[in-house]
Amino acid sequence: MRLTVSKLCELAGMSRQNFYKSRKSRRRKRVDVSFIRTQVEQQRAIQPRLGGLKLYTILRDTLLDAGIKIGRDRFLNVLRQEGLMLEPLPKQPRTTNSAHNLPVFTNLVKDMELTGPNQVWVSDITYIRTYEDFVYLCLISDKYSRKIVGYHVGYTMKTEDCLKALNMALRDLPDDANPIHHSDRGGQYCSHKYVKKLSDMGMKISMTEVNHCAENAQAERVNGILKQEYYLNSSFRDLKQAKRAVDEAVRLYNTCRPHRSLNLCVPEEVHCRAA
Repeated sequence: MRLTVSKLCELAGMSRQNFYKSRKSRRRKRVDVSFIRTQVEQQRAIQPRLGGLKLYTILRDTLLDAGIKIGRDRFLNVLRQEGLMLEPLPKQPRTTNSAHNLPVFTNLVKDMELTGPNQVWVSDITYIRTYEDFVYLCLISDKYSRKIVGYHVGYTMKTEDCLKALNMALRDLPDDANPIHHSDRGGQYCSHKYVKKLSDMGMKISMTEVNHCAENAQAERVNGILKQEYYLNSSFRDLKQAKRAVDEAVRLYNTCRPHRSLNLCVPEEVHCRAA
């Protein structure tokens, strides 16, 4: 037997007005969730590993423009209910060879309080798989703004490749800036050629001392973000395809990815504004 609205209201103990208001509210919520899901999927199509808080920051104005007033906790609940929360990814192996007899330097930045960009640059190297062989990504990022200021992808992780990343970073360095260069104790960074380049530019040199991972955590964190959030942990056809993927990943990381440590601003914005 089909129940009439009047009978449903009687059973629910509510007026017809409240019944229709409640039904309208449920329909509105379904529309809101559908809209949120579509917006999240569009963002994830560009940045697949964006977490809930960053998505909320990016989409908040869009949702308001659509008439959807939703707080952070409810937004995260929607992601959870719709199966849109991220699954953790396995850790990636690291590439540091400190078994050498080259000179090393002390950690100058361990307790340093930063006030702006281009005070400390952090460097690291990671690998990328291709069907041909491994290729290596050398990265330099600004410790204050988190912006990647220099990078290079090549077949080796020799000093020459690291110097190419350094030269890229130096191209946009303001004349009055003189950052400290911080890295692990890898042979590339301790090599006479790399040290000479830094010295010629008047840059102080800082290196990890005891706990390599903890003392260069930010550089390794950047590596992890590029791999886990921008699919650089995939296998690419060749070096050329890997380079294209890295270019796009760095662009998105610098200009589109909010960071909690930056009050959910993006690195490019913080770097330019502070500079």
